[in-house]
Amino acid sequence: MINPDEQDRHGAATDAVRRVGIAASFDFNRQEELRRWVPDDVACPVELTPAVPFDDNIGLVTRLSHPAILDAPVDRLLADGAEAVAYLCAACSFARGARGEQELRTAMRERGVPAALTTSGAVTLALRTLRAARVAVVHPYQKPVDALLQNYLHAAGFTVTSLTSLGLGSVEEAYDVTTEQVREAVWAGDHPEADAVFVSCSALPTYDALPTLEAALGKPVISANQVTMWALLQSVGCSTRAPGRGHLETLTAARSDLDGLT
Repeated sequence: MINPDEQDRHGAATDAVRRVGIAASFDFNRQEELRRWVPDDVACPVELTPAVPFDDNIGLVTRLSHPAILDAPVDRLLADGAEAVAYLCAACSFARGARGEQELRTAMRERGVPAALTTSGAVTLALRTLRAARVAVVHPYQKPVDALLQNYLHAAGFTVTSLTSLGLGSVEEAYDVTTEQVREAVWAGDHPEADAVFVSCSALPTYDALPTLEAALGKPVISANQVTMWALLQSVGCSTRAPGRGHLETLTAARSDLDGLT
């Protein structure tokens, strides 16, 4: 275990062998869950975007989907020595489709990031690695953000067998969702024809839910935070701290697929 005195201000080991980074939306507060996937010899600081004004879910993710929002957090992560950076926000990276997702990665690379990823890119990488062509989706979004997610997955070649909302009244409520609510939503949202279930949105707590859900449903259950950390760590040749918490974490992405998303 790492001595607390040997940790930097982000909770990462100062003598880490590898350094990666997360850029997340200004309201993100699941840092502790993320760190549960990070091995002790990898530093993974989290830097947040500037706050943006918004009236609703689509307004928020649209503003957070433009590449310039990443300038400040990416610069801070590069100054910290990050070898790879992921933009951890599912909706922010699928809101403008595949072209918008690619523009986010291109902007990060142009600022000097050696390997740049997004949550939505990591989702498609994970589904391909799992050979899951049909996916049931559980999400906290309001309309029309849910349709944008479905369109993104369809354009990437996946069939969305079901699209299940948590029924939240506002975007702010996502951070109040409990692990038990996630479990119940996945139970309700699974589809018999789905090869896997995807829990979208980095605001949702999923670390403790994934292994029990996979065992009960008999299929992979992946989440936004899990796939982002899995892909980010794989991009620098590392694995998550907890292999076995989910089927995905026992697999290695094809290098050609990973290179295509970084």
